[in-house]
Parts: sequence; C-alpha cells; structure tokens
Amino acid sequence: MRNWWKFLGIGLLLFASIAGLRIPLAPALVHVSPDRIAPGPVDVYVTGYNSSFGNDVKVRLVNEGDAVCASSVAVLDGTHLTARFDVPAGFKANLTDVEVDGLTYRGALFTEGLGSGIVEEQCPGVLDMQNSSAQEVGFAFPNRSILYESIRNLHFHVPMWFTMIVLMGISVFQSIKVLGSNSLDRDLAAEMAVRIGLVFCVLGLITGALWARATWGAFWTNDVKLNGAAVTGLIYVAYLVLRGSVQDAHKRARLAAIYNIFAFVLLVLFLFVVPRLNAIDSLHPGNGGNSGFSDLDLDDRLRVIFYPAVLGWILLGAWMYDLRVRAARLETTMDR
Repeated sequence: MRNWWKFLGIGLLLFASIAGLRIPLAPALVHVSPDRIAPGPVDVYVTGYNSSFGNDVKVRLVNEGDAVCASSVAVLDGTHLTARFDVPAGFKANLTDVEVDGLTYRGALFTEGLGSGIVEEQCPGVLDMQNSSAQEVGFAFPNRSILYESIRNLHFHVPMWFTMIVLMGISVFQSIKVLGSNSLDRDLAAEMAVRIGLVFCVLGLITGALWARATWGAFWTNDVKLNGAAVTGLIYVAYLVLRGSVQDAHKRARLAAIYNIFAFVLLVLFLFVVPRLNAIDSLHPGNGGNSGFSDLDLDDRLRVIFYPAVLGWILLGAWMYDLRVRAARLETTMDR
C-alpha cells in the first residue's frame, strides 16, 4: 500500500494531540506564602495542583538537611492547607524547601542563612513523606514551575520547527539538483517545499508567542532565538519575492536555487548556532547557557508523546508538500 505513511501520520497526530491535551499533570506544590520567614511562630499557606491533601498530611521545612515539622496543619481542601511552624534559629541556607507528603517546593522560603544548623532534633522519629497527595494517578506529565499546563505545548510548538526544517531541507536538496540539471520540475518542487515550510514557520511563531505569553509574560521578547526565527521566515519570504521578480524560467530557477542554499545556511546559523553561544542571553531551554529540556523537563513521560508528535507533524508536512507539488504540476500542464 503506497499511502501507508499518510495513515501513519494521521494516526500519530491523533494519538499525540489527544494524549497531549488529555493526560493530567502530576501533583505538585505551586505556591507558598509568605515568601520570607524568620525565627519564631509562622503560618505557611500552601497551594497544590492535582493534589489530594488529607487530614493526616505531613508538612515540614527542609534547610540543608535540617528538617522542621509543622506543629499543626489545617487542611482547607485537597489543594490548600495552612501549616504552623515554630521556626528555630540556625538555618544555614538562604532558601528553605517546603515538603508536603513527598511533594517538594524547592527554595520556597527565604531565610537569613546565618546559622550553623539546628541544635536540637526538630522532627523526631522517621517521617514518612510518601502519603496519598504525592501519588500520581496513572500516567501523568511532569508538573514544572512556571510551565505548568503550558508544558503540553511542547508537543505542538517544537514539532512545527522540526517540520519546517525538514521541508526547507527538501527544498535546498531540490535546489542543488536544479544547479546540476537546470530542471524546472525540481525548481517547482523546491518552491512548493518553501511555501509549505513557511506555513509551519508561521504556526511555530504563533504557538511560540502563546507559550511565551503564558511563561514569560509577553507574546514577544528580545530573545535571540525568537528574533532569529522571525528573520529566517523573512529570508524565505524574500526567496518567494525573488522568484516573482525574474521572468525567464531557467534564469529564475538558477538564481532561486543559489539563494535557497544560502538561506538554508542562514537558517542553521540563526536557529542552532547563534542561540547556543554562551555570550548571548536567551530564555529558550538549551540556548544562551540555559539548561535544555532534556536536563529538566523532557522526561520519559513527555518523550512517549513528543516523538510520535514530531513524526506525525513531519509526515503531515510531507503530505501537504506532495499534494502541493502535484497540484502545481497540473497547473503547469494546463497552462501549456
């Protein structure tokens, strides 16, 4: 069956889209107030996400190995509680973690960090921090600070750029063939690949802007990778403008092919080389000295959906490219 890859692409997209939107996030602590504590009695208000705090919930503060258990806990509902602590002097680190039944909010509270450690044991006995609120219900995505539900966009935003790069790679391959054969048919294929690639470029910019608004607070920031992606799109728009400015078909094919090769080199520079320079600031994971998704967020649970999503979108892009080339060839035949 010649079209098996099309059915595979549809199946992968359906699987990745439904699973990417429906799979719940793992339980986590998302907010702790106040953000600063001092020695003495203090009430700490904790907000969870997809958690199920019970009446027997255990809460403690952890500061470089020193633990302080809550003297009392008032559970408001499954995701909210208030814990009272008698904070001792002696915390060694500036930031203190909050733990609730195995869920940890790291660096939740600021402390003086001037002590040498807690003298007396504050949490006697063995503390079981693996209660029901930390248990995940089946398969769940990681719940990361700042990202939260927007982590699902990983399965849509990133595959758009993979698909665009594959299509631009097909285009530059066809352009190289044009220089060797002066084939107008290969020139047509190169043009159609760029046109479909630009569709995914626009989709990548839109999904990226929405993700930036949710995590960075603005649809667009002065980020080197954002600017590089926008410039890359403009470079390929200029490719189409160049084609429209030359009347002779064979001359147009050769000029467009040469331009397309340089455009692909610039794509690699703007999207892969420049953002990874440590001297350049970037908010994107894996760029400007930042840790990549593979270090912090892209765990095995996300990979199960992410890789099928990438393959599914690439196959969809290839299908769109195939249809566009066939339609363009029919138009050319009818014009003759």
